[in-house]
Amino acid sequence: IPRNSTIPIKAGEMFTTAINQQRSMSIKVLQGEREMARDNWPLGQLEIEFEPAAKGVARVGVQFEIDANGILHVLARDTKTGAEKIVEIKSAVDVSDEAVEAMISESLEHAFDDMSERFWTETKLKAEEMLRAVETAFAQMGDAIEPAEKERIESAAGDVRETLATHDARKLQSANNALDEATQNLAAAIVEKAMQVRSG
Repeated sequence: IPRNSTIPIKAGEMFTTAINQQRSMSIKVLQGEREMARDNWPLGQLEIEFEPAAKGVARVGVQFEIDANGILHVLARDTKTGAEKIVEIKSAVDVSDEAVEAMISESLEHAFDDMSERFWTETKLKAEEMLRAVETAFAQMGDAIEPAEKERIESAAGDVRETLATHDARKLQSANNALDEATQNLAAAIVEKAMQVRSG
C-alpha cells in the first residue's frame, strides 16, 4: 500500500510456490520505502499451510486492508481450499513524522544501490531456474536430443554458471537470454512430447 494513501484502503497480491512439493508459505508484513525486504521495518508475520503443490502454482492470495482506525488487517487465503489466516497489526500507520522523513531520506540515498541489488537478485533467480529447467529437460529427453544441440545448450548453460560468479547483472542477463534462445527447440520438443502422451 503506497505511502500517504487515503484510508480505509485495500490492496491484494497473489503469491506462487517457489519449490516443488511446497507445503506452506510465510508472509512477512513490512513497512518502508526500500527495495529489499531486509531494509524495511517488520510489522508482523503469518504462515499458511496447504497441500503439497508444484513449483510456480498461484496458491496464496494475500489481502492488505487498513481500516478507518489505521489498523492493518492481513488475510492470507489458500486459493484451492479457501482456508484463511488473518492477522491484525495496530501499528501500521503509527509512525512519527520524523521517522517517516528519515525513512524517505534513506530510501532516496540508497535508491540506486537498492535497484541494482534487486535487479541482480531477480536475474540470478532466473538464471538458477533456467539451469534447473535444462537439467530436467535433459533427463526427460535423453538421447532424443541431437548431440550438436545438446553441446550448444551445455555451452550456453556453462556461460550462465560462469557469469553467476561475477555478480555482473547485465552480463548475466545477456547469458540468460543466450541460454533461452539455445533451448527454444528443446522446449518445443518437450511440449510436443507432452501432447503426444496426452493424446495416447
